Amino acid sequence: MGNYAELLGIKIVDGAPGAPLCLLPFSDDLEGRRGFLHGGVIAGLLELAAYRALNHALGAHHGMALKPVNVTVDFMRNGAPRQSFAQGRIMKLGSRIANIHAQAWQEDPDRPIAAARMNFLLEPASGQPAGPPVQSLA
Repeated sequence: MGNYAELLGIKIVDGAPGAPLCLLPFSDDLEGRRGFLHGGVIAGLLELAAYRALNHALGAHHGMALKPVNVTVDFMRNGAPRQSFAQGRIMKLGSRIANIHAQAWQEDPDRPIAAARMNFLLEPASGQPAGPPVQSLA
């Protein structure tokens, strides 16, 4: 999954419906203000969930370079010192741009602690031919 995800301790929960579900176990190293999850950790969890959702939608060997164009994070509640979850959802997947919404929660997915909107530029990786539009969802 990558060094940043490993540093944070993020794991993928198998068997979750839809896009991959990311699990962030709590550790004292992830605290910002005492007793609260650091906002940068929450934003990182959301970003990784968005990437996982996009890679899942494109398929394992898509050959595309995924370049973030815009990231907006809305913090809605304090992250308590407990495990957190995040999942991304594809809002639109075109041939050049992908729009992803990711949500993070702790105990109840209907009570998110934060949400992110991310826009990605999709480009063929070096040496890969450009292909037709991938798919359109939403």
